[in-house]
Amino acid sequence: MLNPHLNLSPKIFDQDVEKKATRDGFGKALVELGEANKDVVVLTGDLSESTRTDGFAKKFPERFFECGVAEQNMAAIAAGLSEGGKIPFISSYATFSPGKNWETIRTTIIYNQANVKIAGHHAGIMTGPDGATHQATEDIAITRPWPGIIVFVPCDAVEAKKTTIEAGRIKGPVYLRYSRDKSPIITTEETPFESGKVQTFWTSESPQVSIFATGYILYHALLAAKELEEEGIKTLVLNVATIKPADEKGILSAVKETGAVVTVEDHQVAGGLGGLIAEILAKNMPAPIEFIGLQDTFAESGKPDELIEKYGMGKNSIKEAVKKVISRK
Repeated sequence: MLNPHLNLSPKIFDQDVEKKATRDGFGKALVELGEANKDVVVLTGDLSESTRTDGFAKKFPERFFECGVAEQNMAAIAAGLSEGGKIPFISSYATFSPGKNWETIRTTIIYNQANVKIAGHHAGIMTGPDGATHQATEDIAITRPWPGIIVFVPCDAVEAKKTTIEAGRIKGPVYLRYSRDKSPIITTEETPFESGKVQTFWTSESPQVSIFATGYILYHALLAAKELEEEGIKTLVLNVATIKPADEKGILSAVKETGAVVTVEDHQVAGGLGGLIAEILAKNMPAPIEFIGLQDTFAESGKPDELIEKYGMGKNSIKEAVKKVISRK
């Protein structure tokens, strides 16, 4: 059942579940941060509407910087602004930032531990018809190794707002990952968010497997858990909204309880959540593990729901992975 202690949305499994894009939560949070702190500034690379920075631009035009299609310049300018005491948020498609400007971010922001927040939009195959050139499926892998960075991947628009506001409070670099299309609202304003902690969203008595999921695709893991419960298979479903620093204690506690793991992400398995969990288990508590995510391939253009099914990330694929990993215990 859904964890009753987290005040999750009661409509998660309804046909008419409310849907919003995580980027919408980002846009609302920016305005709130701007109202609360005059040092918050926003930069974008000719994508203010797509990245939902247009609301901040209209309200605080003197604190909004349109950098054009020049992502490297945007990162370097933000690093300079942070040295002057500002709190810059840089916003673009994740394939371009932190993709195209990876080295500039590394040298000007990460190496100096500059107080810059990097918002990567249109992440994952959820970007759909824009195709592989715009579907960022490696961005966790290229940001997670940076020393001293915090990486947030919110599961819905409500949590996206919370992670964005939290990023504004943190001193130092943060990477925030957002998706383009609308996805179900899982959490509520009352759902607690704690940076650096995993949360158990679905819990069964005597669970047989821990399902770790990150981002909007957590919803598909919850659908799978509900159907598995009806089939007599017990699970835990954990939301991993903070990729770095990893909540090793929380992760290992869940694995100790179940003895088997499935990871779920809209990202390449290599270097993403799957790689992270595997590293933690290899070091502390080896256990059978199955991976849901892109398996060393790019995705094609198409409707998001169709792509999720084609590349084995949907509810049925998660159920199959759960049954497979249980058989390996």
